[in-house]
Amino acid sequence: MINAIVLIDADAHRIPEAAQAVADIAGVDKVYSCAGDVDLIALVRVRDHEQIAEVVTRGINKVEGVSKTVTHIAFQSYSSADVEAAFSIGN
Repeated sequence: MINAIVLIDADAHRIPEAAQAVADIAGVDKVYSCAGDVDLIALVRVRDHEQIAEVVTRGINKVEGVSKTVTHIAFQSYSSADVEAAFSIGN
C-alpha cells in the first residue's frame, strides 16, 4: 500500500464542501481541516503510484474550491508503539 499526504489550498468560503468532496474520492482515506499554511490535508492510500496520479490530478485537483495541491509520498511509517516494540525485543 502506498500512502501519500496531499496538502490542499482551498477557497475560504468553500472549505467544508471541498473537504467533503475530497473525502468522497476513492483512494482518499481521511481529510483534515487545519490551521496553518494549508486549509486541508488529505491522506491517500492506494496500491500503486499511478493511482496516486489518478486520485490527485483527476480527483482532488478537479474539486470545486481546490486552488492548489502539494503531494508528498510516504516511504515509511513510524509510531511510538513501533519504537517501543523494537527496543523491548528480548526483555
